[in-house]
Amino acid sequence: MTLIELFRIVLLILLIICAVAVNLNKNLLQGVIIFMAYSLIMCVVWILLESPDLTITEAAVGAGISGTLFLMTLKKIRIEDAGEDPERTTGVIRPGEQDRENREAIGHEAERMEK
Repeated sequence: MTLIELFRIVLLILLIICAVAVNLNKNLLQGVIIFMAYSLIMCVVWILLESPDLTITEAAVGAGISGTLFLMTLKKIRIEDAGEDPERTTGVIRPGEQDRENREAIGHEAERMEK
């Protein structure tokens, strides 16, 4: 058994471990990170299989774009679970919202001055 064959076997075992770990994991952030690790290991497998086009695609789509989208979605889910307004957290102000807030602040100030 050559060193390359041993390396391929280790990579395949790591792929199986990552696939099982993603499914059994309760923590979503850890699941996304394990998914990204799976994709990076798969990139190495594609390199060993001498397929550079699939390697680049797997790295860009699997670990890059999909991982980023999963992380952004996870962030948005956590913001909504915390009870915060996602637009307020991202800095987006809906039309008329700032005016309403200013009117409320002025109204509270006027009530305080009357007392």
